[in-house]
Formats: sequence, C-alpha cells, structure tokens
Amino acid sequence: MEQSILKSTKKVLQIGPDDESFDLDILTHINSAFSTLNDLGVGPDEGFTIEDGSTVWEEFLSEDIPQANRVKLFVFLQTRLLFDPPTTTFHLTAVQSQLDQLIWRINVNREAADWVDPNAPNLPIDILIVDGGDPSGR
Repeated sequence: MEQSILKSTKKVLQIGPDDESFDLDILTHINSAFSTLNDLGVGPDEGFTIEDGSTVWEEFLSEDIPQANRVKLFVFLQTRLLFDPPTTTFHLTAVQSQLDQLIWRINVNREAADWVDPNAPNLPIDILIVDGGDPSGR
C-alpha cells in the first residue's frame, strides 16, 4: 500500500498520483480530517497537518496498527465526502453512518488506551493541598 498520505488518498479518490490539479482541495480535506481526529484525542497533542505528498502515515500514528487502519479509513471517507459528495441521499447516509461508526470505534479505542481509574488511591493530605493552604482548614 502507498505510504504517502496524499498519494494514497488520491488513489482512493481515483485521481492519478501525477495529477496535481486537485492537491490543494484534497490536502485541505485531509487536514480537516486530522483536525477532527485531534479533537478525538488521536495523534500528536499539538495536532497534525500535511503540506505535500512526502508525509507518510507512520508520521501520524505508527504504534497502534488496528487504530491506524481505522484512522486511514476515516481520513479516506471524510476526504471523499468533502471532495466528491455522493449524489444520492442513500449513499450519503451510508457514508455518514460509516463515518459515525468509525468515530465511535476510534474514540472507544483511544479511551481504552488512556483510561484513568476514577477511584484513585487515597493520597496523603499534604499532597492534596494545591493552593498552599493550611491542611487544618484555618
């Protein structure tokens, strides 16, 4: 599979790798998808954008292969929906439903990896004082 984010997305859109006439539009939609993924807590904390065909998928998410596959499909579908929307409401609904399901799966997977126990062990009182106050309450 093509490792370049732009080239693989163009392939899914059935645009030749050497045809650069739509690159700005496609890059804009890809970066929009990465922005949504950042809102979901996926990818680098500072966000992620691409500017050309040199950026590869591993630069975004390399260590989690199942999540990486979901992310790729999300970027492809989101870009297709924005770049070349379906002409029928049936097809549009099907694509949107698939995107919604991917968002849910990506989010659940991320939450499972980053889950924090809400019942953390009791800490000594002096550690709980953040504002420099007096533990006796004075």
